[in-house]
Amino acid sequence: MAFEITPELNQRLKAIRLLILDVDGVMTDGGLTIGDDGQEYKTFHAHDGLGMKLLKASGVDLAIITGRTSNVVKKRAESTGVAHFYQGAEDKLAALYDLVKASGLLPAQCAFMGDDVVDLPPMLQCGLAIAVPDSPVLLLERAHYVTRKAGGRGAVREVCELIMQAQGTFEAQMAPFLTRASITN
Repeated sequence: MAFEITPELNQRLKAIRLLILDVDGVMTDGGLTIGDDGQEYKTFHAHDGLGMKLLKASGVDLAIITGRTSNVVKKRAESTGVAHFYQGAEDKLAALYDLVKASGLLPAQCAFMGDDVVDLPPMLQCGLAIAVPDSPVLLLERAHYVTRKAGGRGAVREVCELIMQAQGTFEAQMAPFLTRASITN
């Protein structure tokens, strides 16, 4: 299930000043790999990481609210410029309220990207609710946008680019790459 960019969705995208991400199933494919030593491993997509950095450079902040606690997620957050980081958040709605208060933003200026029913309460409080395609029907029916790409497979990058395109910052973020890539045949 994918949505077209309607005028209403475009307005929601334009208003976003903070993209809030769940981790498992959004930034990853949802699989949990745990070694014999109890160490947890996750795989992140490089396209998502660059998209996050570009979005931040365009003026939109990033946040993570996740129910699990993982050192690898903390490292990923640091490497991608995530400004606000909530781990072990069993009540994601309470974490959202804390985040909104700390950031000084209105919920309408926030987008929440999730993949399961625990993400639904904060999603419904934000100006833009985003789900990945393999989310439960309950989320898919209530999301303002469902990504074409799967979680951990470029879905975050897709959303970062949609926000930048709606806000008119995409071309400026791509310009350095296009300048460096100008090769004549």
